[in-house]
Amino acid sequence: MFQFQFPLYHDIVEQARREAVEAGFEELRTPEDVDAAFRRPGTTLVLINSVCGCAGGIARPAAAHAVHYDKRPDHLVTVFAGQDKEATARAREYFVGEPPSIEGHEPVAVVQKLQALFDEYCEEV
Repeated sequence: MFQFQFPLYHDIVEQARREAVEAGFEELRTPEDVDAAFRRPGTTLVLINSVCGCAGGIARPAAAHAVHYDKRPDHLVTVFAGQDKEATARAREYFVGEPPSIEGHEPVAVVQKLQALFDEYCEEV
């Protein structure tokens, strides 16, 4: 029987956080951080980070790749589902009605969708 090892899980969480930050995303850990980020002028891309396969295999790599483009959001922020629960819940309040997951999509399709949105809503960098 497999026993859950907390240090291993902690390492996975920290790696997932680090990947987002290294890609240029600012971590928002509290509801107050989220509110402050959404009050800033300009466009904001929110990455809902987690340790699930769709975050690690699709969302983080796609978001990290998509921002290397002629147009990009003014602000890149991330909340961590399952870790910073209150911050994640607050962020989700800002985009009610949007699909909660990108599961089932290929990373390239996610990059293309993000960049199409950047073309529509963002200024050239």
